[in-house]
Amino acid sequence: MFDWENDREQLLDEIEEMISRKRYTQLRDRLVTMEAPDVALLMQELEEEKLPLVFRLLPKEQAAEVFVELDSDQQEMLIQGFSNTELKEVLDELYLDDTVDIVEEMPANVVKRILRHADPDVRKSINEILKYPEDSAGSIMTTEFVDLKASLTVEDALKRIRRTGPDKETINICYVTDDARHLLGYLSIRTLLLSEEDDIIGDIMDTNVIYANTLEDQETVAMNLNKYDFLALPVVDTENRLVGIVTVDDAMDVLQEEATEDIEKMAAMLPSDKPYLKTGVIETWKARTPWLLMLMLSATFTGMILNHFESSLAACAVLTSYIPMLSGTGGNSGTQASTAVIRALSLGEVRFTDLLRVVWKECRVAIFCGACLAAANFVKMMLVDRLLLRNPSVTPQVALVVCATLVGTVACAKLVGSSLPILAEKLHFDPAVMASPFITTIVDALSLLIYFRFATLILGI
Repeated sequence: MFDWENDREQLLDEIEEMISRKRYTQLRDRLVTMEAPDVALLMQELEEEKLPLVFRLLPKEQAAEVFVELDSDQQEMLIQGFSNTELKEVLDELYLDDTVDIVEEMPANVVKRILRHADPDVRKSINEILKYPEDSAGSIMTTEFVDLKASLTVEDALKRIRRTGPDKETINICYVTDDARHLLGYLSIRTLLLSEEDDIIGDIMDTNVIYANTLEDQETVAMNLNKYDFLALPVVDTENRLVGIVTVDDAMDVLQEEATEDIEKMAAMLPSDKPYLKTGVIETWKARTPWLLMLMLSATFTGMILNHFESSLAACAVLTSYIPMLSGTGGNSGTQASTAVIRALSLGEVRFTDLLRVVWKECRVAIFCGACLAAANFVKMMLVDRLLLRNPSVTPQVALVVCATLVGTVACAKLVGSSLPILAEKLHFDPAVMASPFITTIVDALSLLIYFRFATLILGI
C-alpha cells in the first residue's frame, strides 16, 4: 500500500529519474500499482510539461479515473493537448456525472470541444443535467443506473445486469420501474443472488423507496444518504419518473463542499470553490473585504457607546482595562453556543420549533458558566490586580462591577449565539452567516451597555 505522506519525496525522486532516463516501461509498471487519487496527487507535484507524458503512460481505465481526480486547471491543460482520438477515449471511460462536473469547470471553448467529441446520447444527457439548478439533486445525479421491470424473473434480471452493467456507475442497487419509468421499488444485487431463478422481481422487490426530487437541495440528498447508510439514492422528477441516482461518492463531495462553505461563512468570507493555493490574491481580497467592511461599520456602535460613557470612564479609569477581557469572553461564549447550534441544525437535530428549548438550555448553561467565570475573576482581581500588582483602584466594588458584567455578558452571548442561527434558517438564510464575527460584534455592544449600567448602579458614576 502506498503511503503518500511518508513516501512522497522518495517516489517523486524515482519518477523524475525514470522520466529523465526515459524508462517509460518501468514508470508505467510503477504507476499501475497505485490508486488513482495517489497518482493524481503525484501529478500535481510534477512540472506541467511532464503531465501529458505521465498521463499517456496510464492504461485507459486508470487514466480516466486519474483525470477525474485532477484539479480543473490540470484537466484543461491536458484537454488542450489531447488529440481528438485521445479526448474521445477519455470521455468514453468517464461516468456521466464526472463528465458533467468537468464540463461545469471548463471554459466555453473547451466545453464545445468536449461536447463535440462526446457520443450523441452522452451529449444529450449532459445537456439535460446542466439544465437543473446549481446545488440541486438533478445537477449532481448520474443517469447511469440499472433499471428492471417488475415482470422479469431473477434469471432475466441477472442477464440484463450482465449485459448493461459494465456501463453503469453502480450495480449494487437496481431500481424497478414500469413502462412509463415510474419508480416502483428497488432491490439489491444480494437479494437477486440469494433468490431463486424463477422468482418474479415484483414479488421480491422492496416497495418502501426513499428518493429525492430533481429540485431538492444537494446537501439534503447527501444528508439522507448518510442518514440511511445508502450507497445510492434514486432521483425522480415531478411525475415520479426515475431520471437518475446520486451515489455516495458524489454525496461525500457535496458534504465536503458544504462544510468548506460553512467554515468560510463562519469566518466572514465569501465562499470560494477553489483550493487555497489556487486562489489568487485579488480573488481572496474580493472574498474577504465586503464582510470586513460590513463588520467594521457595524463595530462603530461600540465606539458610540464608549463615547457616550466617556465621562464614566474618566471618573473610574480602571474600568477601561477590563473592557477587552469582557468583550473577548462574550465573543467566545457566543461562538461556543452558535457553533453547537449550527452543527445541530446541519445534522437535523434542531428545528425552529425547538427555539425555546435551545434558549432555555443555553440560559441555564450561561448561569453556570457566568458564575464560575465571575468567581474566578473576583479572586484574580483581588489577589493579583490589587495585592500582587498593588493597584489600589481595583476595589471590591470595581471587582463586583466586572464580575456582574461577566455573568450578564455570558448570558446575553449564549442567548444571541443560540437564537440567531435558528432565526436565520427560519428566514431562509444560511445559519453559518450568523457565526463568530456577527455575534462578536453584537455581544461587544451589549457587554458595554451591561458594563456601564452596573458601573452606574454600583459605583454611582
